Amino acid sequence: MTSTALPALDAHRLRADFAVFEDLFDGRPVAFLDSAASTQKPRQVLDRMRTFYEHEYANVHRGVYRLAERATEGFEGARRTVAGLLNAPSEKEIVFTRSATEAINLIAYAWGLDNLGPGDVVVITELEHHSNFVPWQYIAHRTGASFRNIPIDDLGELQLDALDSIAREGNVKLVANNLVSNTLGTINPVETLAAWAHEQGAIMVVDAAQAAPHRRVDVQALDADFVAISSHKLCGPSGIGALWGKRELLEKMSPFNLGGEMIRSVGLERTTFNELPHKFEAGTPAIAEAVGFGAAIDYISEIGLDAIERHEHVLVEQAMNALAELPWVRVFGPPPERRAGIVSFDVEGIHPHDVAQILDWEGVAVRAGHHCTQPLMTRLGVSATTRASFYLYSIPEEIDRLIAGLHKVKASLG
Repeated sequence: MTSTALPALDAHRLRADFAVFEDLFDGRPVAFLDSAASTQKPRQVLDRMRTFYEHEYANVHRGVYRLAERATEGFEGARRTVAGLLNAPSEKEIVFTRSATEAINLIAYAWGLDNLGPGDVVVITELEHHSNFVPWQYIAHRTGASFRNIPIDDLGELQLDALDSIAREGNVKLVANNLVSNTLGTINPVETLAAWAHEQGAIMVVDAAQAAPHRRVDVQALDADFVAISSHKLCGPSGIGALWGKRELLEKMSPFNLGGEMIRSVGLERTTFNELPHKFEAGTPAIAEAVGFGAAIDYISEIGLDAIERHEHVLVEQAMNALAELPWVRVFGPPPERRAGIVSFDVEGIHPHDVAQILDWEGVAVRAGHHCTQPLMTRLGVSATTRASFYLYSIPEEIDRLIAGLHKVKASLG
């Protein structure tokens, strides 16, 4: 009988692509468990950017000489790669931004200011990163729209039975939700929310920064109207992200930044704007970063997003099972089968910053703080948590080191 087992990801082999794991901290490589904040960069991405700077660099879209054409092809090729990652209907719907944060701000200003007003309702969730919370809170207050949230239950999952009461509060015009919570790892039912939003005549904004590096994100299957992602969370360089938006919405929106490149013609009396996506890309872009972004997508695509997701699921299950054996540790969020590779926890009687400091002495890098989710911290009844997060280069031995380190935390400060 033919085996149908899917190939496993070989994290030990992949670690050879990341120079940081060759460095020793007190005789051991770092156990890097902070990939939810930002990921390490493989040699393939760094080499591609170096080659671009050394042999292909010029400004894009402006020169007719061969070097400029080569640079433009590298930049626009990266746009096609992002479109492929998201299954976007057209590469013209992909706008390069500085980050997922800027992508969401672009929607807030270019769509929100022109489409929201008194009587309208902006809906977010208690799980949102500040990047998908503060812009909507600000724009709602500025336009006179109401600002409402979908609450979560004690497992950190959305209470969708609140939708009916929210709908009765006014004209629901926008719904914003992350696909994966950066703090709890909760995988959210974005397709369900998008269907509800469209029933209300609203648009659906998805923060996929924490999802795109770890699982397939298909903008057409999600039926979202806007999706934001970031390069640095998927092995790419920092300083660049991407916004996907439905073409009919992008074409109606006002520009976000003004200046060179985003114009069609400029006169003393009137300026007309460029076609998509260039209407939203004023000035010289992050060219090499875009090329690196594309190289990073190629890298994780070759490994396989399905394989990455399966690998992280094994690790998060291992971590949660091990943490469950420590009665002085409280783990937040849903069970392993309904979360991505993120575990946030609290060590009884010890501040998360102290936990992270002692773990660092053991060569274990975790994040401590509110993780840019202060409303969520309020809901959980804590000011901060310790967070361990995994990626394609994470290995089971690092979880063993985390648990051993927590025992030292307890012995030192408990």
